Amino acid sequence: MVKMIICVVAYLILAPLIGGLLAGIDRKISARMQGRVGPSILQPFYDVLKLLEKEKITVNRVQDFYIACFFLFVIVTGCMFFAGQSLLMVMFTLTLASVFLIVAAFSSNSPYAQVGAEREMLQMMAYEPMVLIACVGFYMYTGSFDVYDIMETPHMPVVYLCGIFVGFVFILTIKFRKAPFDLSMSHHAHQELVGGLKTEFSGSTLAMVEAAHWYENVFLLGMVFLFFSNGEISGIIVGLVVCLAAYFLEILIGNSFARMKWQVALNSSWLVALILGGCNLFALIFIG
Repeated sequence: MVKMIICVVAYLILAPLIGGLLAGIDRKISARMQGRVGPSILQPFYDVLKLLEKEKITVNRVQDFYIACFFLFVIVTGCMFFAGQSLLMVMFTLTLASVFLIVAAFSSNSPYAQVGAEREMLQMMAYEPMVLIACVGFYMYTGSFDVYDIMETPHMPVVYLCGIFVGFVFILTIKFRKAPFDLSMSHHAHQELVGGLKTEFSGSTLAMVEAAHWYENVFLLGMVFLFFSNGEISGIIVGLVVCLAAYFLEILIGNSFARMKWQVALNSSWLVALILGGCNLFALIFIG
């Protein structure tokens, strides 16, 4: 119980700090790859503080409620994960958070936001199968959906879930909102949807969306770490190194590819889930 409380409190305090620093490092590395100096690593924090000081202009009041629910459920998702709860409940909670974000965009009646919301739904359809396959894979290997039970396995789960791990890293490109799959929203000026589903968000509402993404990114890296956890120090070290490597890989991919159509995101994600995830689950049947 004490361990659970410490982990939850640590997530609540450290996740936005780590997430904001990762966003700043992302901008800096992206700028270097493009031959620019780039902003300060602390720039994401300055941006959010600036948003909190600005006047909040919303199309309707219900939009703020939906964004608040999105922010809350993203935090709850991470708290449940680091508290060692069931992976299935964790993923269902994250999906619910995404639904609130989509409904908030639809409620604005903006054509840009609505197209962005439609693309967000398509992205959910693309990555959800691989997410569920990852949960099932952990269960088939450990016999439990609970995060703490998975972390205490004597061997790194990635040894038996290598295909699922590669598939999960593939859909992280969508979850981290990196090119070529930054379809519904983008931090870059070339996005033809302006801000995508964030078009009508401003002030503290937009600040909550940005902070929620910081919390979400830390949780997603926690999922990557879970593939390498074996209850020992070696697993922790390897897991942290792989998390950093995976994040750098996503930055590299985001700066190396042009944005593709939603059909490519949907078809490629399902193909990866079917081949890598499906074959890995089929192999676990015989290993078990």
